[in-house]
Amino acid sequence: MHEMRRQMAGRNALRAGVCSLVVIAAAIGLPQIGLPATPPAAVPAEFKKGEAAFNANCARCHGERGVGTSQGPPLVHKIYEPNHHGDAAFQRAAALGVRAHHWQFGDMPKISTVPAAEVDEIIKYVRWLQRQAGIF
Repeated sequence: MHEMRRQMAGRNALRAGVCSLVVIAAAIGLPQIGLPATPPAAVPAEFKKGEAAFNANCARCHGERGVGTSQGPPLVHKIYEPNHHGDAAFQRAAALGVRAHHWQFGDMPKISTVPAAEVDEIIKYVRWLQRQAGIF
């Protein structure tokens, strides 16, 4: 009887350890092996113009679909949700550049080749990406 309890306790500890690892991996953004990956949602037609402008002007630093790169931060991140960085902040960043303040990527230069109307389309696309990620 004592041996059976010890074996059950060992299995329960193993299960708890595996569950803890899955929770930690999810919390830090590691892929979960063995679980199906959710394919990214297709971009609706209303955001295609913004997607194209983002890919042409922003993705080099901010990554495909705004996930970030070694050159720039992810825009699909809670720091860039509308209550912290409103749409006007994105317009100012493109027009004037940004001094590094949340991340250690260095300053962002102004992107003077992108007109404000095109930045509006990029913002709509980024906000859609954020909603897909559950940011707001």
